[in-house]
Amino acid sequence: MTTLTRPKILFFDVNESLLDLGGLKESIGKALDGREDLMSLWFTTMLQYSLVMTSSRQFTDFGTIGAATLKMVAANHGIPVSEEKAKKALNPLLSLPSHPEVKEALNNLKDAGYTLVSLTNSSNDGVKAQFANAGLTGYFNEMLSVETVGKYKPDSTVYDWAAKKVGAQPHECLMIAAHGWDIAGAIWAGWRGAFIARPGQQLFPLAPLPEINEPDLLKISEKLIALDN
Repeated sequence: MTTLTRPKILFFDVNESLLDLGGLKESIGKALDGREDLMSLWFTTMLQYSLVMTSSRQFTDFGTIGAATLKMVAANHGIPVSEEKAKKALNPLLSLPSHPEVKEALNNLKDAGYTLVSLTNSSNDGVKAQFANAGLTGYFNEMLSVETVGKYKPDSTVYDWAAKKVGAQPHECLMIAAHGWDIAGAIWAGWRGAFIARPGQQLFPLAPLPEINEPDLLKISEKLIALDN
């Protein structure tokens, strides 16, 4: 780590990386007749079909894909879920709390002079509501959503667009995320990466390793602050 230099821009994934999905798990489980164990399957299916749409040159907001894929998972398990019930189950997505260490870590990074930018699959309005409800808005210099470019992460177009949006070269950008697919996509787009190894999350073995791999954002912030300019 001592040979690395400080990145120009820190980019942050939002859902699960900064925000705790616990409340959403409860809501999704309730919609699926108490099957909270299906939360992971639903989230994976939502990501899968966001990429199906990107590959097919289609786009709709993440919440709409979430409701549609929730109905798919429910149908595969013989659970009746209406459109209205599916949409209602996703309501907690806008009011998720941050993980316990997140605010301290973000504050320390700001104090150390870093520029913080969020880059999320949530919509522009969605991430504004999420950050306002979680008390995170003031930490970020800019909030970017894939909605603007019309493609979902980890499509390389998203990372290319985000770097240009903030006036940085790819190698000057570092992606901080709790998803192996996000870290892989960023590194393959020429970015650097820091993985938040939250419970149940793993790096993709076929992708290059990120330079930082820690169980929480506070430990990642400590390593970033220690980097030389």
